[in-house]
Amino acid sequence: MAERMSDTEALMWNLEKDPALRSSFLNVTFLDRPPDLDRLQRRMAAAIPHIPRLAQRVVPAAAGWGPPEWRPDPQFSLDHHVRRIAVPPPGDDRQVLDLAARIYEDAFDRARPLWQFTVVEGLAGDRAVLLSKMHHTVTDGVGGLRLSMQFIDASPDGPDADPDPGAVDGPSGGADGGRSLLGNVVRTAGLQASRTAKTARAVAGLAGHPGAAVDTARSLMRQVAITEPARSPLWAGKRSLARRFEALRLDLDGLHRSAKGLGGTVNDAFVTVMTGAVGAYHRAKGAEVGDLRMTMPVNTRTDRGASGNSFTPTRLLVPAGVVDPVERFQIVRARLDQTKGERAIGLADVLAGVLINLPTSVQVRLAHQQVSTVDFATSNLRGAPFDLWIAGAHIESNHPMGPTAGTALNATVLSYKRALDLGLNLDGAAIDDPDLLVACVIAAEAELLAL
Repeated sequence: MAERMSDTEALMWNLEKDPALRSSFLNVTFLDRPPDLDRLQRRMAAAIPHIPRLAQRVVPAAAGWGPPEWRPDPQFSLDHHVRRIAVPPPGDDRQVLDLAARIYEDAFDRARPLWQFTVVEGLAGDRAVLLSKMHHTVTDGVGGLRLSMQFIDASPDGPDADPDPGAVDGPSGGADGGRSLLGNVVRTAGLQASRTAKTARAVAGLAGHPGAAVDTARSLMRQVAITEPARSPLWAGKRSLARRFEALRLDLDGLHRSAKGLGGTVNDAFVTVMTGAVGAYHRAKGAEVGDLRMTMPVNTRTDRGASGNSFTPTRLLVPAGVVDPVERFQIVRARLDQTKGERAIGLADVLAGVLINLPTSVQVRLAHQQVSTVDFATSNLRGAPFDLWIAGAHIESNHPMGPTAGTALNATVLSYKRALDLGLNLDGAAIDDPDLLVACVIAAEAELLAL
């Protein structure tokens, strides 16, 4: 039987009616040598039985009744999803990042599974890069890290795997099997009843606790009912589909020491660095700036799976106008602590269930109203503290490029050994001087490390 998208995934899927709201993400993984492509393909083939969405495409429900479904792709071919290309001389990192940005800009073929691995060869020093692109409906950031365990090793000669013939030659079940209109009506009615019951339980729970109801209402106002436009005087109204990628390495140990000394966490330090960087960028451009609004996902995953989405986007104001790094850190820490305790986080599924019943055009309009309130996005992922390999090639660094989703930039870090690998996904219309922004990030990190 087909698996239906969750309400959150269906909402992300519907919002792609507007390309500016695409939710794909891409990892730029620098390697010391080209990986064994055949071995990588075998590992991905072996992963399919554990993560079926790798061999499934999205199929609309019959007659539009209900959310889209994940169905086996009868034309599935690993050669389409795991491929190799080369860059011309001189083979520098800038060429690779520009190539990655162009690949990111391209929409997925909706007739195929929503992922693509591209091995890029021809880099100076015989290095290589793996560009791992995935649609957010397949998995979220935490799930993506778990998915990577299927093909990443803790040694250069990690275990090989034989493909599952059934999964590679064509998963069982036709693309349209079991998709009768009557079946979809029945299942959709059950789904709608489940949504109604979930909403009723949430309302009943609040009704029995008036104090909690008031706190929840205030939380919803802070997180959902924001109507104030984004605050940046530089980035207002400047959005495009053009992307620019930048990759940096931050000092994980140093930021941990600084954060600990100030009574906070590495995530507090990272957000403080990015807040300081965007503030300095504005001042260097001659623009006065105060608080800016930032969005950040909060992980709500309780299972051990690698597919699906379990996160809630949150919004908060960060003190970009505060120059002193200590004061800025303390304000960031306090506001992040408040945001992580927002009661609205627990109502994300309920809200998605309400929105998904609206016409797609209304969903898109509401999404634009909300993303227009946000200046930039951040995310923080925890990786491995030890060396890793992909099909015999050593991972040098791994830079996640999260979706901008209508904001000026997305800054996502992934810890690896003693570093935070930072990926900056920049909207080319908003950030017209990417080199300046990179310099501001480096300077903001140095300020915090000096503490």
